[in-house]
Amino acid sequence: MKTRGKKYLDAVKLLDVAKEYTPGEAVTLAKKMTHTRFDETVELHLRMGLDSKNATQQVRGVALLPHGLGKKVRVLIFAQGEAARTAETNGADYVGGDELIQKIEGGWLEFDTAIATPDMMGKVGKLGKILGRKGLMPNPKAGTVVAANDLPRIIQMALKGRVEFKLDRTAIIHVPVGKTSFTEDKLVENLTAVVEAIMKAKPSGAKGQYVKTASLTTTMGPGIKLDLKPTLALTAG
Repeated sequence: MKTRGKKYLDAVKLLDVAKEYTPGEAVTLAKKMTHTRFDETVELHLRMGLDSKNATQQVRGVALLPHGLGKKVRVLIFAQGEAARTAETNGADYVGGDELIQKIEGGWLEFDTAIATPDMMGKVGKLGKILGRKGLMPNPKAGTVVAANDLPRIIQMALKGRVEFKLDRTAIIHVPVGKTSFTEDKLVENLTAVVEAIMKAKPSGAKGQYVKTASLTTTMGPGIKLDLKPTLALTAG
């Protein structure tokens, strides 16, 4: 059994494991409990009332975090011709076609998000085994296969802090919402954007309770149970 350090154990003393916290309370507590020398990521974990094996109950989408993720996002665009020029002028870090595909086949993966125009997917498809394992494969459902005229908007979203979410095989959704160095207000606003996006992405085949439990955690910290009612009621409006 893993032995926890003194700082972790001291941090856990602040947590009431029997309590369900409001989003604001949870964010405040997460910041207080951080005990590492690095800037920990704050994550939202949702246990969903969905069957991960049922095709009509899949959840996948994107959320735009108003305050980003606290790091530079490296954006790669698979495009050619005018679409490639559009991507370059709108801030994409890497733009190309065959040469980028060959580079990735050789093991290069120095980017955080990949976007493709529809005409490139025939070629990009062969990277499925490589990019799929890393969650980097362009996918229409995730909003990363886009028309050339929509590239400026999508690139700007990605650069600001566009995060993807999807139901995993254990029926849980894990999404980063910021860093412990963020102010409480910024973390709550990012959390709000994620919750809104997930609620809007509710699949037509969902039955019963959509979200069963929710918790907030940091990279090295314990989970903080969230009170579902105020959490799911979060709205940017």
